[in-house]
Amino acid sequence: MQRREPLGGAEFAPETTYLNSASSGLLPARSAAALRAALDESASYGTMGRDYFAAASASRAAFARLMGVPAERVAVGSSVAVQSAFVAASLPADAEVLAPEGDFSSLVNPLAARPGLTLRTVPLEALADEVRPGTALVAFSAVQSRDGRIADLAAVREAARAHGARTYLDATQAAGWLPLRAADFDFVVAGAFKWLLCPRGTTFMAFGGELGAGAPWPAAPHAGWVAGEDLDASNYGLIRPAATARRFDEPHAFYSYVGAEQSLALIDELGVDTIHAHNTALAAHYRAGLAERGLTPVSAPGSAIVSTPGLTDAEHRLSEAGVRISVRGGLLRAAFHLYNSTDDVERLLSLLG
Repeated sequence: MQRREPLGGAEFAPETTYLNSASSGLLPARSAAALRAALDESASYGTMGRDYFAAASASRAAFARLMGVPAERVAVGSSVAVQSAFVAASLPADAEVLAPEGDFSSLVNPLAARPGLTLRTVPLEALADEVRPGTALVAFSAVQSRDGRIADLAAVREAARAHGARTYLDATQAAGWLPLRAADFDFVVAGAFKWLLCPRGTTFMAFGGELGAGAPWPAAPHAGWVAGEDLDASNYGLIRPAATARRFDEPHAFYSYVGAEQSLALIDELGVDTIHAHNTALAAHYRAGLAERGLTPVSAPGSAIVSTPGLTDAEHRLSEAGVRISVRGGLLRAAFHLYNSTDDVERLLSLLG
């Protein structure tokens, strides 16, 4: 197998063998430098900096390019759970929501908590087949957090369209390494602190489908002053909502988006296709090594996340050896990203024995 060196050059110099991007990505050097500069600036200009909106606007535009939609179709926020609550509020009170069993809690819990909604869960592999005429929304992760399984995006999208259901895609475990098109779905949310390498507190919501084609916007129940069309006139009293997806913005965490601007620029420079090829090649190398040891991961080939049963007792030993990895639901979860190399894979395999 062709050896692979890390992507990103001097942006990364981890002191660990870091295989835990499914939990949290590494911060590039350029992002850390921008954050330090913003902290210094705050000593003289306050914690909103000299320009509160510049970094968020640049981050919005970068995420839009990544997802193939105009920047005016993207809102910025702080968490997937808040965005899920917004999506839940956009549905009729008696609507049925379909979701995979065991999907990430920040995606599904706000949907279940909305009074009147019925949340029906089915196995991921059956999701497209289980869409029915009464389904109003299909909510699912592009890549499952626990085990790295990749949803059949095209099949779910087409099944939802055939039954008049909207789609809500969580790209948190996919954006940054798996090529995606937000225009194919009605709502696309991404927590950006994992594969997009942004600080925590950075989340994006992109609008595609009918919403991207000019359908009326849903209500914005959490609209604050940053959601106004005229920001100078939106500090007091009722606002006139922005004509774009900015009407769904949350007042953003300034420092988080200062870092996000730089992190997303790096992803843009390297290209998702290049990162995808790199990550999946490393995952395939690891899979081959597991097979030699008689071990079979849960997810099928093609995912940057490889979760394997029967290895949870190795977590402590790996941690002591400086390998950052995670255990989820009885599976040892390895996540391969742009700063990893063939040497990282071989070191992990050697420690597993």
